[in-house]
Amino acid sequence: MNRDQSQEGSISLKSAAKKVMQAVALALVVMLAMPASAAEDRAVRTRVAPIYPEIAKRMRASGSVEIEATVDPAGNVSDAKAVSGNRLLAPAAEDAVRKWKFESGSGTAKVKVEVNFALTQ
Repeated sequence: MNRDQSQEGSISLKSAAKKVMQAVALALVVMLAMPASAAEDRAVRTRVAPIYPEIAKRMRASGSVEIEATVDPAGNVSDAKAVSGNRLLAPAAEDAVRKWKFESGSGTAKVKVEVNFALTQ
């Protein structure tokens, strides 16, 4: 092997290593940009109905409340926060969702659920 062939092999090896490093860097950027819980959408195993607040009944308040629940790996809800909906109904919706059970998963997940409140005649 002469000197020219050795330099040619060295240049193509450097080029290949550079491309591999660029691919690894791109993969890391994409992985870090995604939220940790985005890949999981846990199914609800057990729902607990909310207790309709008495004041909301008297005011004939109804509608839905969107809740963001933090679900642990075992499927238990560790936190629930209302992100939209009627403020009179939000605490009851949060309390109900805290009692829900979800499918187990590999880690903690954030799951958005909707709790509906409807008055019956």
